[in-house]
Amino acid sequence: MSEPTKTTVHVLRHGEVFNPAQILYGRLPDFHLSELGHQMAKAATEVLAGRDITHVVASPLERAQETAAPFAAEFRLDIATDIRLIESANYFEGKKVSVGDGAFSNPRHWWVLRDPITPSWGEAYLVIAQRMFAAVQAARVAAEGHEAVCVSHQLPIWTLRRYVEGKRLWHDPRRRECGLASLTSFRFEGSKVVGIDYSEPAAHLVAMSATAKTAKGA
Repeated sequence: MSEPTKTTVHVLRHGEVFNPAQILYGRLPDFHLSELGHQMAKAATEVLAGRDITHVVASPLERAQETAAPFAAEFRLDIATDIRLIESANYFEGKKVSVGDGAFSNPRHWWVLRDPITPSWGEAYLVIAQRMFAAVQAARVAAEGHEAVCVSHQLPIWTLRRYVEGKRLWHDPRRRECGLASLTSFRFEGSKVVGIDYSEPAAHLVAMSATAKTAKGA
């Protein structure tokens, strides 16, 4: 009996976004990487340079496509687009959500916060997890026996990881292990996940990031 095929899918969070208004930009168009964000994407690419990457796929949002670009150039691949890797839908999209002076402080929005488990203010965690897992499985098939890079967003990546690890999906956002331009790598044997690795190749740049300081990145 032959051994199951080993494949690795690296799920990468995009780099820092230019967001001077400090809003929750979610799925809004025209939010691009900052100059530091481009440096983060390059740092992540350098860490995987020389690896057996045969497939690069990204969320349709500009910041994800721009983060994928140096990978496509490095490995001489086209960027595929998968809508299932997109940021989660959120009621507060386009609003400031900083503590004390954001939308959370306005009583007319409080009804949206009634259910933190589903959650009531946006796309259900289970829906996010299932679409993300389907996207990762599609990338695994596309790169079978090799490695793939999927560029997505913080909440979808963290929800996917908790789903694969069999943990409850609702969580404290402050405890997410999914920094800017971080890699959450899923190791497969056949279609089964046999291990998860996490790394932050752009950590030295994240320390300078306005997004990391204000927690507005997604």
